[in-house]
Amino acid sequence: MEACENYQKQSYRNRCRIYAAEGVQNLNFPIVHSGGSINIPIREVLVDWSTPWLAKTKRCIDTAYSSSPFFDYYRDSLYALLDTRPETLWDLDMGIIRYFMQKIGLNTKIVCTAEYADEHVDIHPKRPNSILRDLGLERPYWQVFSGKCGFIPNLSVMDLLFNEGPGAIGWLL
Repeated sequence: MEACENYQKQSYRNRCRIYAAEGVQNLNFPIVHSGGSINIPIREVLVDWSTPWLAKTKRCIDTAYSSSPFFDYYRDSLYALLDTRPETLWDLDMGIIRYFMQKIGLNTKIVCTAEYADEHVDIHPKRPNSILRDLGLERPYWQVFSGKCGFIPNLSVMDLLFNEGPGAIGWLL
């Protein structure tokens, strides 16, 4: 995991995509913008807890996934993690990543870089992401609103877990 980069605005570092009744919805974690955020190391970016974004985010997640098969099973533990209110975006992101890896059953060790490594692949919401399609690995799974809007790829792993539960690992493999 690239731990030595500078923060990148409008990236997946502080946002995710979910499937709501109206289609794709972006959830954003606001950060503290003190003196600009361009040259701030990712581990030093602070989460802005001064606004009620967490309550709004929970309501959005509830609305989007309350009828998914496994939402009730994971909801409280996910919200308990978010309620810890990590100070930095790095700690929030790593907590979320570890949470979903554990719930899905991915026992992969996360290794953080000790210095900046420019060789990593950066998936960015402003750039097309066709990795799975290009590899012939893109395939649908059941989604709450797929009957209305069809399958939507490239969403948060939260979508996969809430809809597939323990079967999420099989879909990933």
